[in-house]
Amino acid sequence: MLSTKLLPRVRTITTLAPTCTSIVPLSSSLLLDSYCQPNPQLNIYSSNRTIDDFVKSGHLNSAKKLFDEMPARDVVTYNLLISGYGKFGHPKQALYLYDEMVSHGIKESASTFSSVLSVCSNAGFYTEGIQIHCRVLSLGFGLNLYIGSPLVDLYMRMGPSVRALDLFDELPERNLATWNLMLRVFCELSRPDEVLRMYNKMKAEGVEPSGLSFCYMVRGCSIGMLLDEGKQLHCQVIKLGWVDVNIFVANALVDFYSACGSLIDAKKSFDFIPVDDVISWNSIVSIYADYDLIFDALELFFRMQLCRKRPSIRSFVEFLNFASRTGNVYFGKQIHGYVKKLGFDHGSVHVQSALTDMYGKCNVIESSVAVFESVPGRSLECCNSLMTSLLHSGNIEDAVEMFGFMVDEGIGLDEVTLSTTLKALSVSASANLGSCRLLHCCAIKSGFESNIAVSCSLMDAYSRCGHIELSHQVFEKIPSPNVVCFTSIMNGYSRNGMGREALDMLEVMIQRGLIPDKVTFLCVLAGCNHSGMVKEGQLVFNSMKSVYGIDAGRQHYSCMIDMLGRAGILDKAEELLQQTPGGGDCVMWSSLLRSCRVHGNEIIGRRVANILMELEPVDFAVYSQVSNFYSEIGEFEVSMQIRETALARKLTRDIGHSLIEVNSCH
Repeated sequence: MLSTKLLPRVRTITTLAPTCTSIVPLSSSLLLDSYCQPNPQLNIYSSNRTIDDFVKSGHLNSAKKLFDEMPARDVVTYNLLISGYGKFGHPKQALYLYDEMVSHGIKESASTFSSVLSVCSNAGFYTEGIQIHCRVLSLGFGLNLYIGSPLVDLYMRMGPSVRALDLFDELPERNLATWNLMLRVFCELSRPDEVLRMYNKMKAEGVEPSGLSFCYMVRGCSIGMLLDEGKQLHCQVIKLGWVDVNIFVANALVDFYSACGSLIDAKKSFDFIPVDDVISWNSIVSIYADYDLIFDALELFFRMQLCRKRPSIRSFVEFLNFASRTGNVYFGKQIHGYVKKLGFDHGSVHVQSALTDMYGKCNVIESSVAVFESVPGRSLECCNSLMTSLLHSGNIEDAVEMFGFMVDEGIGLDEVTLSTTLKALSVSASANLGSCRLLHCCAIKSGFESNIAVSCSLMDAYSRCGHIELSHQVFEKIPSPNVVCFTSIMNGYSRNGMGREALDMLEVMIQRGLIPDKVTFLCVLAGCNHSGMVKEGQLVFNSMKSVYGIDAGRQHYSCMIDMLGRAGILDKAEELLQQTPGGGDCVMWSSLLRSCRVHGNEIIGRRVANILMELEPVDFAVYSQVSNFYSEIGEFEVSMQIRETALARKLTRDIGHSLIEVNSCH
């Protein structure tokens, strides 16, 4: 009889051999018979290792082909491919495989649920994620820490709800990874208060934070611009030695101080970072450029290259953004040349997008379109940049058509796309209620209805179409409206002559603890003006400085002058106009002259007419208005002289256009 010590070796050899030949006497054949049969489990194990190698190298097609050829599969096989599809951005295929796995009766493991829940979280498949949570509970995995973390992540991404926090509290054990997950999610949700609360709770339970933990916490302080709390964290970071051993923590501190506007501390933090760290160099360069300290940024940029550090995409994007903000196309072209030299013009979507935006904001729309067309692939970011450029340069119809192009090409939509299209549509000649409803449906279908920017753009578009009740419905659906949301609905009320409603909304906003800004006051004043609410308007105007410490701007003065003029309080309107910072402009004096004509005030009208002629000696509209004023008070000779002067100077008036909508047709 063959020694049993040889059996494992025989089993291995015969399993790997394509066929089994007799290598022992017939009397021993029964003993070896079972070892000569192929072992399905070993075949699955071998295939799983190959699939794992394919997935790690990114060859998903090869992995799927081997998967399809396997006669039998186990839970590990499915786990590998589901994880691979999720990792490389194919969430639908991952969920399809999971469904196939369950339908074949293969029971999930903790790893399965972890992978599938992560796929649902990252792809926004929240309904499917909740269904999988039910299956987790039915199979008894509810208290599994390996599954608990992705479950908390899923519910947190849906919005920090009581359910998500309850899941976190119900975990039998919370390790460092789980705490970091909570810190990361609250950072992504821009909730710095919760980040710090979690940190205090984490310390109370005796969990020591890692470098990653401090990165999230410092990032949270950056989001909330919590300078004092961030400095306390900085002290702890130094005490624990993370600045010296973790370059990401050190760079997070640089970004934190820059976000809080403390550039001196940002520079000090940068100086403590080793000179060979290219991330910190690009970080400090981009920070100075972001604060428009362009000469300091360029000096650091030059020093960085002397130290043989390659500039990153972030530095170029900030330089291009600076050119966009300042309208300095010559500086933007120089950066474009450097970008081409280093090969970033076709290798980075962010740079391509920034170039498109820069030329558009500098009103060189031809170059903006040329950059966009030179990009081999049409990314969402580049399309959004071109759309905003078209809107900025006044090509309204082209901006609206860009939305259709993105839909036809299957590029996709995001909140920037929808918000920009709604803005373009609201000022477009082709705007109508049907178009607004269509975009509203797109926002609902794509899950951006609750986005602040999209909601405000919807309110503006509906109010411009005269459907303020729809704007109000959009406002009511916003879970936590901020100052911008209140300002948008007030602007809609004011635009439609509903000053009382705008004033009531201001009171509601203040009762909720929100502080109005300059734009908010301007919208309320416009509503009071259109509704003839002079006393209320004066109270609002006076409260800007006395209650909120906000200095009124030229637009606020212009609105008040027009309001007082319409009410016939011309002496106060003239007095206020003379108090305007920087002096009144043509629009203000023209408004006051119009009020003098309406109310027949000849004395103030003469003074205003003389000032207006001095301000705009080449504007035909001014000559026409002043001529009409003198004609109305009976001084026809003066009126004719003014008209003859305008004709002698060959001044012309632009022809206006009107457009109305009848039965959805213009």
